[in-house]
Amino acid sequence: MTSRSLPASSPTGQRGFEDLRFYQQALDLVRMSYALARKLPPEERYNMADQIKRSSTSVTNNIAEGYGRFHFADKLRFLFIARGSLDETLNIFITAHVVGYCEKDKVDDARQLVHSIHRGMNGYVNYIRKQRQGADVFGPTAFREDAPVYLVDQETGRLGD
Repeated sequence: MTSRSLPASSPTGQRGFEDLRFYQQALDLVRMSYALARKLPPEERYNMADQIKRSSTSVTNNIAEGYGRFHFADKLRFLFIARGSLDETLNIFITAHVVGYCEKDKVDDARQLVHSIHRGMNGYVNYIRKQRQGADVFGPTAFREDAPVYLVDQETGRLGD
């Protein structure tokens, strides 16, 4: 499988998420996913086809969003979400093969690409952990929003106002 290469740096000359090798590979996975989605039978258009497109684009979206975050813990959170979506995408390829919608060689290609993306992403996660960007400004822990408070009526069990 060949990867369509992106420019060595962004048009502005500054480095960005587009320069990350595993991001470029994730774009290849998006292409593979959309190709599989186009081949699925009509009854899978709003199920498997939609899901593989959403999970594969979730990988690239979360890599990009994590890259744009300042605090290292936020960066890591988005990369962990991307890893989950990466495995979800591979699972859909496997499922498509099991039910007869995808050839084994396509699953093997997807599996090899997913493992390569994992390796690159894991290396980047280790780099981010060591850098600890933002820890000196905001502290060493992740940002958290307060948990919502739900009021439940004890008699009816319904959520209150």
